[in-house]
Amino acid sequence: MKKLLVSLGLLMLIAAGLYFLNRPSPVSVRLVDVQTGQVEQLAANSRAGTVRACRRSRLSMPQGGRVEQLLVDEGAHVEQGQPLLELWNADLKARLEEVAATLKAREIQLSSACHTAALAQREARRAESLAKNRLASEELLDQRQTEARRAVLACDEAQAVTEQARATLKLHQVLLDNTILKAPFAGIIAEINGEIGEYVTPSPPGVATPPAVDLIDDSCLYVRAPIDEVEASRLEVGQRVRITLDAFRGRHFDGQLTRIAPFVSEVEKQARTVDVDVNFTPPPHDAHLLVGYSADIEVIIEQRDDVLRVPTETLLQGNRVLRYDANLQTLEDVHVETGLGNWTWTEILSGLSAGDRILRSLDAAGAEAGARVEPAP
Repeated sequence: MKKLLVSLGLLMLIAAGLYFLNRPSPVSVRLVDVQTGQVEQLAANSRAGTVRACRRSRLSMPQGGRVEQLLVDEGAHVEQGQPLLELWNADLKARLEEVAATLKAREIQLSSACHTAALAQREARRAESLAKNRLASEELLDQRQTEARRAVLACDEAQAVTEQARATLKLHQVLLDNTILKAPFAGIIAEINGEIGEYVTPSPPGVATPPAVDLIDDSCLYVRAPIDEVEASRLEVGQRVRITLDAFRGRHFDGQLTRIAPFVSEVEKQARTVDVDVNFTPPPHDAHLLVGYSADIEVIIEQRDDVLRVPTETLLQGNRVLRYDANLQTLEDVHVETGLGNWTWTEILSGLSAGDRILRSLDAAGAEAGARVEPAP
């Protein structure tokens, strides 16, 4: 009997040794500590947005003609009212000089006529005084008064002719100005279509033609981006926004939601969107932004600080995580209740405590509930 018990003990030891020798090696896994931090609920653009200028004018000439001068280059910064392009206008300049000379002559005639009228009025008053004292005849008084009235009418006529000449000068100045394209606001010249000697024509109604000059106001930029219609109901003007640009990797810019389109765009039938506008707050002075840059936005719907959170990628279907049991060196399936969340962090309301360690590398082969694991360094 004693030998039998010894034999059974030896067999159990051998079996245990064989089990430990042949059991699977622990799975090396990456773990992450459950800690507190900030969690945000976000609404992001469904397609890439675009950096736009608050003002952009594709300028065309109001009349056709041959390009005489290109007064700026592409990329140049211009001020409001600065001439950009001039058509041939020698005939209009000559006509303007002629009209200016005519106006000058009319102004001289006006001055002469009005001085004559003033003299005639003084003569009429003197004749009236003499007639009262019986020193002048009634016939002379009537003659002087008639001459004074005629002189006043001549002065008024000269005034009207002068005003007519002045209006003609203004008309010809407008015609001359129509041959000179000027900047309606300060900005950057993005594009010039036309060369010296080429003919330009204004765009006929309903027919789009290339603009003579494309002018961009680079002092005011914003981002326009599409938001999925499902998330648009949570947006409000004034909400904080994070802006990221492909041209500035690893950096984000602060912004504010300033406009929500009052209609849904049907560009994509299966993914309808609402366009929103976001201003930079403040405008970045240390980054040279270009109109047309692609941009992504994250509208911050709600934000909570110092809450228990886990990386969103650690969540399994059904709001579950795999928690590491340090005593058994195994993974256990734990159900959690979640709160706010985005694609980076998710708030944990219950099920975990600060300091718990959970599986992060969900794609690790063999990492499942009950499996023996070994935390990777």
